[in-house]
Amino acid sequence: MPSATPTPTFVDLRQVSDGWIKKYVLTYRLPDGSSYEYESASRKSPDAYRRELEGNAAGRKPSADAVCIVGQTPDDELLLIREFRYPLNSWCIAFPAGLMEDGEDLATCVDRELREETGYALRADLEAAALDALPQPGFSSTGLTDETVHVVFAQVEKAADAQPEPSEFIEPFLLPINDVPRFLAENATPIGTRAQLVLEAFARRH
Repeated sequence: MPSATPTPTFVDLRQVSDGWIKKYVLTYRLPDGSSYEYESASRKSPDAYRRELEGNAAGRKPSADAVCIVGQTPDDELLLIREFRYPLNSWCIAFPAGLMEDGEDLATCVDRELREETGYALRADLEAAALDALPQPGFSSTGLTDETVHVVFAQVEKAADAQPEPSEFIEPFLLPINDVPRFLAENATPIGTRAQLVLEAFARRH
């Protein structure tokens, strides 16, 4: 939906640090004609980030950088993880998630991340019906980064042992849906916003 409020105009960007996550300074022209600079972070190259910013202004639907998987077993349990998160220096409650690889479709990415992080997989007996994705990816933290995450609801089953990367410390666990309200009331571990919101929605249904 277009905004009736005057909108800042993107002018340019410059990269100020490199690495897996890059820092940028974005220059905008405000409606009063003044210039404004804003710091942001992105995994994209300068050219790719510029194309994305211009596409956003044109109303182009964003593509997904990552997936977040709300897995449910046949026994009405939700599949969650406890993962050590380096920026927090703490364990954190979340749903399985991960970055999409180049050329990877949504179902392939979801199944790969499930197997790597939890040892679960999409239910083979349901085929395409095992996956129910939200209509479009959402932005993780719009005041900081351009990262987009596609949230998907998935019917899952145990497949094998998890195969995390050596630097990943992940503990999968199952949470009965009926126990979600109690879990939210008693949990003392930091929790990701997406997990918090989805679990709260389940809690309010029960």
